[in-house]
Amino acid sequence: MKTLNNYTQEAQTNLFDSLGAFFAFSKDQFTRSMKDGVDYCTVGNGLVVPKENAKELVDGLESISKKGIEMDLAENGRKAIIRRELFNYECFYINDITDCVEALACYGIGSDEIRAEYSYILANEDVVL
Repeated sequence: MKTLNNYTQEAQTNLFDSLGAFFAFSKDQFTRSMKDGVDYCTVGNGLVVPKENAKELVDGLESISKKGIEMDLAENGRKAIIRRELFNYECFYINDITDCVEALACYGIGSDEIRAEYSYILANEDVVL
């Protein structure tokens, strides 16, 4: 099953390339990727972009994420996404759905729906605890 990253990665890469954005986690990485005469800013998580493109980058990433979520929901459905994320966040091993709830908030999927699927899987499948 695809993840949200599968739906967004190519569009994000294209956006970064078109706006001159790059990731830099050290001064050396920044120096290797920067262009002379360009004023840069960071928008979080090591993502650097020319200042004049910062708003367009942030807005573009938000749009890409929303479209990716729509595609994920359409292709996989809510239950399959919940299941994927319950296992991704190892909720059955730690007996806690908090990380899954936080991850799926942007999908409009709440804790009650996640808890119901968690309980269903526990009751009907051989899940190692």
